[in-house]
Amino acid sequence: MDLIHKFLNLVAPPFTFFSLCFLLPPYYLYKACATALRYLTSEDVSGKVVLITGASSGIGEHLAYEYASRGACLSLVARREVGLRDVAEVALELGSPKVISIVADVQNVDDCRRIVDETVNQFGGRLDHLVNNAGISSVCNFEDVADITSFRTIMVISCTKSHFSSAFKLRFSPQLFSFCRTPTSGDRFT
Repeated sequence: MDLIHKFLNLVAPPFTFFSLCFLLPPYYLYKACATALRYLTSEDVSGKVVLITGASSGIGEHLAYEYASRGACLSLVARREVGLRDVAEVALELGSPKVISIVADVQNVDDCRRIVDETVNQFGGRLDHLVNNAGISSVCNFEDVADITSFRTIMVISCTKSHFSSAFKLRFSPQLFSFCRTPTSGDRFT
């Protein structure tokens, strides 16, 4: 056993050092080139139809502005009509060719169907990107919760989002790009 330890003490440190010297720089070069290539060849969303849920504030609002500045046609969805209208006006000013606002709640499956149907009908049967951004969160200690059903709304919205993207992806376009975001990301419940 001592012979193995002596051998490893003599061989392992230089092997590790030289491996890092020879393998790490090419790896970093590869990562830098891949990042530069990804930046230079980002997708052109000009004229594409983008549906964004939770678009009246926060991340959804800023995603709408970013897509609008790149020339995408937007379908904005939220529960608050006033905030949604304001975001739609700014998106038009930023360069979006067409923006529609849909007041709906993603907890309701019928509203989800209506959202997609209205978007597809307004934009000639197209839906290129689906950004599932709608969400709510609750911050508390799990031990302090007396009634677990108070988390029902959070769970329904999170589950509806995955149903929303998978069901409608298959229905309209298998190449549909979708992005799901949950504000709690599960870290509040672990």
